Amino acid sequence: MFARLDEARTLTSNQIKIVAAAIIGDMLEFFDYFLIGFVLAFIIKPWQLTGGQSAVILLSSGVGAILGAVIWGRIADLYGRRKVFILTVLNFSIASGLLYFTPDNGWIYLSVMRFFVGFGVGGLYCVDLPLVQEFVPARRRGFIGGIVTVFIPLGVMLASSFAAFFTETIGWRGLFLVGLLPAFFTLVVRAWVPESPHWLMSQGRREEARESIAWALQVPASSLPLPDSAPKQDAVPWTDLFKYPKSLAVSWMASIGAQTAGYGIILWAPTLFVLQLGVTPAQAAKLFLWVTVAGIIGRISFSLLSETIGRRPAGLIMGAGGTICIAAAGLMHDVFLGGVSMFWLMIVFADFFYDGGFAVIGPYMAEVWPTRLRTTGMGSAYGFGGLGKIIGPLGLALMIGASDVIKPQATIDAIVPAFMYFAAWMAVCFCAFLFFGFETGKKSFTDIDSTLEERGTTR
Repeated sequence: MFARLDEARTLTSNQIKIVAAAIIGDMLEFFDYFLIGFVLAFIIKPWQLTGGQSAVILLSSGVGAILGAVIWGRIADLYGRRKVFILTVLNFSIASGLLYFTPDNGWIYLSVMRFFVGFGVGGLYCVDLPLVQEFVPARRRGFIGGIVTVFIPLGVMLASSFAAFFTETIGWRGLFLVGLLPAFFTLVVRAWVPESPHWLMSQGRREEARESIAWALQVPASSLPLPDSAPKQDAVPWTDLFKYPKSLAVSWMASIGAQTAGYGIILWAPTLFVLQLGVTPAQAAKLFLWVTVAGIIGRISFSLLSETIGRRPAGLIMGAGGTICIAAAGLMHDVFLGGVSMFWLMIVFADFFYDGGFAVIGPYMAEVWPTRLRTTGMGSAYGFGGLGKIIGPLGLALMIGASDVIKPQATIDAIVPAFMYFAAWMAVCFCAFLFFGFETGKKSFTDIDSTLEERGTTR
């Protein structure tokens, strides 16, 4: 039955609907998630926020995302992908809408609601990729999973556009009210997307699994062979993750390495462009647009690479390329060739690797786990990697003696040690694929499950 799904050469309109639902969901979740960065600019002076209060507001969503990834990921393995997909969208969109009622100087209320926004965002990321992957042919799984991540930056661009053009009309509270729109999207998801056939089979629900595959392939259910039996797999404790040490190591290390390096550079680069290149903040923002474009091109490129040469080789290229370019940016921060800053150019190249590499890391974090632990494992890896959003700036603050642990004051003297710090984290990502990575490209989930379960029982 699953072989028929993996043998399909092209995607049906129903499979495209699933991919579209995941793309829209990711784009809208990151619209809500990053909206706070623009809103904070409007309230920080009128509310006279201290550095500590601003830190709590900004960090609350990150902490929520860590916990949400772990908890929602676990629930998706126990109760189904589709249910959790819908619930996480409702989670972050309703929490964002409730921010409309933030009272003046209500930074505590703002922080609490932002925690719940992050809680839903972390959960959605860890369930939508597995849901897509479990509906598409094995040979297309890497490319399609990577493409889903390509549109995430558009959510950030959408948030900045709304903040730039609509704040004067609807106010900053109105921006949060727009965050309710994803809740209506869940009605579309309910109409479009059935439950994952792989999860249904793990629950012993073979007839429903056949109907789900038939829906995806747009063929009569009776035309698909029905397995003679499908025994329900017992729910396993989350500690069973440790029965798969390679899966744990490669997904956790790759996630925290790339997130720490990427998040740190995004925080520092615009300010460093102003200080090092002598440009205005507006010009620095324009220069950073090239960095963003490089990341989008990188995501498309690595989506193709992971499909053509495999996940592990693509991960090695991403880790090595990112490490080299980040280190080069620090070492050549004051070098110009033909009037072009090597510091800026190396950051553009680095973003191609570390940001583009999420098109490999995201889908791969789901593929390295058996079906019964797929979203639990992915949630644990994404949650662990989310610590990079904290230890990235915190590590820098400790290195340069800064008091601001959210966005340490960027200085010229700190460029070399800071970028060596980022490069070291990217090297962790490279080592993850080098020492613990194993190939999942073009393998069916049935084959992956069989291999992983054999490893788990013979460990």
